[in-house]
Amino acid sequence: MTPDVGSTYRVQLHAGFGFDDAAEIVDLLSELGITHLYCSPYLQARAGSMHGYDVVDQSKISDELGGEAGHRRLLEALDRNGMGHILDIVPNHMTISESTNAWWWDVLKHGPSSHYASYFDIDWTPPEAKLRKMLLVPILGDHYGRILDRGEISVDAAGDEPVIRYFDHTLPLSPESLSGLPSIDELNSDVDALHELLEAQNYRLAYWRSADQELNYRRFFSINDLAALRMENPDVFDKVHELVLDLVERGDLDGLRVDHIDGLRDPEGYLTQLRSWCPRSYVVVEKILEPGEELPSTWPIEGTTGYDFLGSVGGLFVDPAGERPLTDLYQEFTGIVEDLDDLKREKKVLAMTTELAADVERLTELFAAVSEDHRETRDFMRIEMRATLRETIAAFPVYRTYIRVTPSTISKQDEGYVMEATSRASERRPDLEDSLFRFLADILLLRVEGEAAFELAMRFQQTTGPVMAKGVEDTLFYTYNRLACLNEVGGDPANFGITIDRFHESMSLAQRDWPLSMIATSTHDTKRSEDVRARIALLSEIPERWSAAVHRWRENNDRYWGDTPADRNMEYLLYQTLVGAHPLPLERAGAYMEKASKEAKERTNWTSPDPDYDAALRGFVRGVLADDGFQADLGAFVGRLIEPGRVNSLAQTLIRMTAAGVPDTYQGTELWDLSLVDPDNRRPIDYDLRREVLARVRERSVAEIWRDRGDGGPKLLVIERALALRKRLPAAFGETGSYEPLAADGPNAEHVVAFVRGGDAITVAPCRVLGAAGGWPGTTLDLPDGTWVDQFTGATVEGRVEVASTLLGAFPVALLVRSDV
Repeated sequence: MTPDVGSTYRVQLHAGFGFDDAAEIVDLLSELGITHLYCSPYLQARAGSMHGYDVVDQSKISDELGGEAGHRRLLEALDRNGMGHILDIVPNHMTISESTNAWWWDVLKHGPSSHYASYFDIDWTPPEAKLRKMLLVPILGDHYGRILDRGEISVDAAGDEPVIRYFDHTLPLSPESLSGLPSIDELNSDVDALHELLEAQNYRLAYWRSADQELNYRRFFSINDLAALRMENPDVFDKVHELVLDLVERGDLDGLRVDHIDGLRDPEGYLTQLRSWCPRSYVVVEKILEPGEELPSTWPIEGTTGYDFLGSVGGLFVDPAGERPLTDLYQEFTGIVEDLDDLKREKKVLAMTTELAADVERLTELFAAVSEDHRETRDFMRIEMRATLRETIAAFPVYRTYIRVTPSTISKQDEGYVMEATSRASERRPDLEDSLFRFLADILLLRVEGEAAFELAMRFQQTTGPVMAKGVEDTLFYTYNRLACLNEVGGDPANFGITIDRFHESMSLAQRDWPLSMIATSTHDTKRSEDVRARIALLSEIPERWSAAVHRWRENNDRYWGDTPADRNMEYLLYQTLVGAHPLPLERAGAYMEKASKEAKERTNWTSPDPDYDAALRGFVRGVLADDGFQADLGAFVGRLIEPGRVNSLAQTLIRMTAAGVPDTYQGTELWDLSLVDPDNRRPIDYDLRREVLARVRERSVAEIWRDRGDGGPKLLVIERALALRKRLPAAFGETGSYEPLAADGPNAEHVVAFVRGGDAITVAPCRVLGAAGGWPGTTLDLPDGTWVDQFTGATVEGRVEVASTLLGAFPVALLVRSDV
């Protein structure tokens, strides 16, 4: 039986907000009704880490966060307040850029003979002879020879043993190369001797740009200094989890959030092992489910971290009627007329030919090895096999499949994804023989025997996820900006809103299959906060007003592009961002647009920036935000959206607090929060302000709270009252509870989301509120038998009630409870 996790609150720990800082807010979270503090990773990470995912030592609590003593103080604060604790863990990778990673240091020092060589996913026998039994270390800022000639690489003997220095990088020398080592001064002054020494190492120093094409270790996506671990190795599992599972065994941890489950070779095998170590823990996984995709029912977990819920609930506030006019506007304004599926394929192929090219080459080598063993396929050329792999991965409809070799397990869902991808890829590339795609499908579905075939099937699954993430989530979502609130982790810009019936269907299935899954609307990974999305969604209801505004703004602001051709796509994204996050200071707007333009990879990017374009974009943003006339126009436009945006936010918040699953609140979003993508959403949180607002909320009437809504009190009220009800009626909202849709009647019935939990609580929330702005006369809700009390206003209702006047007249949302429970 898992711990009673009723709700969670996610905090991002770093040197500026460590264990003691988290301990100071525990009492506030307890007062708010949170049952579990949910922390970002806090094992020893690289110095200055702002997120904890760059772990260097899995056996140690982070010193920067407060060490063992600070950790103990946090646990004591949780215990005093009767709260539990959930930790985010990182089984997929470790940081390798610091000498404090003893495992990687040993691999660099001893090469394939290192005890830890099998801990990391390293290809010691790549096709390039220069890298056999050697690691590529792509850290140089220029070509190796130039760096060496400039004297930027040296030997340093100041410590216990001689090491190689390259600016901030330190690397060991192999024991064999130390024999007969000349004096350090002599060595550092002799380029040829230094080169000879470096050639004798178990690693090859290289220009950083070589990594995408030649890297021979698997990374976390395209980050060179995050090396993937072979978690399928029992020794690795034991070492990585020893401290964490000790905390679980001691009762210090009630649950675990598993980061990047899709990066593991065998997610189900990993989770089965994890569950055997912590049978009573609450376990959720970071997993993005594409529309229609189901979480494998055989996974021994409570569910996901809530991206699927985020996509579903967000769709309630997007008006499907706005799709055609906003599509026309976007195409006219930006000139982008490509089909979304074509754009998705294009961006995935871009990822595979640039930052993830080495991963595809590794698959190509395996494909060639398998093909060579079969007379029907041995004459296919590598160029054909590479193209077959790329097209199939580009056509893959989900992040990955979960096919297992031992035991051999293939679900109907996964078989369907493989067949769909290979079929679509074959249709797109008639110049490639269909038999090659069929052969690849057979390999991926384990119909071809042999070690190389099985290895290809497993590695293919570990490659499709990064390609989807880099091509779609990190690139397309900054490229196709028709309606920015749809471009979200767990979302799909092609799905322009959902019906209330479809939302109810998804929640009913969630209550049946994953009743304890985490549900969230903001996370550390979201592209923009829940409140920004809630306001941007309103644009789908006013396409004509929006079109007039952006055309007016373009005419006014065109001068700020200077002599550089205008980037209408980034301009269109900027206008949506300024609407969603208004008022947005120049510093934050500029940083966001720099990231958006670099991630879009259209006219600039992180690795090959265009300085002229970058300067032009900065100048455009600066000019726009300094234009008093534009700011006045923007303010007037946004002014009409602030209140309906807040209503959307309250509706979304109440649904999250009462729907099927365990509600998670991301730090700071208990008040109105207009944060953008990381690192903007890691800005310091004013918890003293939250204490003040909570105190006011408890003292005032709901009318006063709504009157002074600018302080965020209404959102805090919704969270506190909903969480109090969950604690009061755990059975109604828990694993054995029920979720029953409640349909409204009347002219605006499509603007009312209502459902019953466990027969004792009813949620009533509006959606697409601008469409119902003319009033709701005649829109009613038939309540189940009994007398019901609204937890916000205290009003008592029963039978058939008017939604607008009776339920939502005094406050934008309602939470009803039977009077006799």
